[in-house]
Amino acid sequence: MKNPFHIMIIPTLGCPGRCKYCWSSEEGSPVMTIDTVKETVAWLKGFRKDRVTFTFHGGEPLLAGADFYRQALPLLAHELKDLTPDFAMQTNLWRMTPEIAGVLAEYHVPLGSSIDGPEEITDSQRGDGYYDKCMKGYEIAKAAGLQVRFICTFTNKSVKHREEIFEFFKEKGFVLKLHPALPSIKSENPKEWALEPEEYGELLVYLLDKALDNLGKVEVMNINDLCRCVFTRRGSVCTYVDCMGNTFAIGPDGSIYPCYRFIGMPEWVMSNVRDRPTMEQLMQSEPGKRMSAFSEYVDTACKDCSHIRYCRGGCPYNAIAPSGGGT
Repeated sequence: MKNPFHIMIIPTLGCPGRCKYCWSSEEGSPVMTIDTVKETVAWLKGFRKDRVTFTFHGGEPLLAGADFYRQALPLLAHELKDLTPDFAMQTNLWRMTPEIAGVLAEYHVPLGSSIDGPEEITDSQRGDGYYDKCMKGYEIAKAAGLQVRFICTFTNKSVKHREEIFEFFKEKGFVLKLHPALPSIKSENPKEWALEPEEYGELLVYLLDKALDNLGKVEVMNINDLCRCVFTRRGSVCTYVDCMGNTFAIGPDGSIYPCYRFIGMPEWVMSNVRDRPTMEQLMQSEPGKRMSAFSEYVDTACKDCSHIRYCRGGCPYNAIAPSGGGT
């Protein structure tokens, strides 16, 4: 069985949402060209032979428009068919149209979006009108047969309303995928919204209890993932695996980063798809060396921990962010 790897494609850094705790660039940022997609295909043909998943991320990937996906998806699907590509997209759904939904449905692209609970809680964190626009896009996507799941970001403010948020997801029949607000390398006030570790731990215990009390009524993805990790002794999501060398992100200009969370930060550029870098060249770049240093640190600092096989020290970005970008 082939070992899968993950390529995140960032068509634009722009985002019309501008959530209060998000640091995406303003709308109007350059959009990836189809030539850059072709360069990406040419690079990946000689990069490795394992199965690949492409996730369109952002910024806001729907800003690229229907024509971009009408050209990009067949290029990736057919030119890289030996890699048996799968697709996904993370979007706020604001710019979803029946035309775009139809293109995505043709390639069975599942969607991830973000709501933080009831309208008033979501809008208080993401801006007035966010919830309504997201739900309108959701209805269009659902009508096209697209699968949509929602990430719920718990901040140090919204965690106080955890009961209300859980009941919202349960009543709506939405899968709850938890995301704790973390310090941001890009923010001047990185901890303004961040959930403290103690609060996060208490939230996980609360959600575990609620998930067990509501089996078959609501799905809490993170609880499922954590339980799967413990029982199988193996990481099943990127937060709990050694992602180095298995995950890369490609920015609008073709720059290659270790992950989408570093997009737009020049000091984290590993190479460019036009240079056709090998794995060795990527990992010998300065960002590659910093990521490898984290992995080596985990091997040493956590070597006696019974959870190391599936924890791997957690997400490298989450570990690096509190230091302001250092390792």
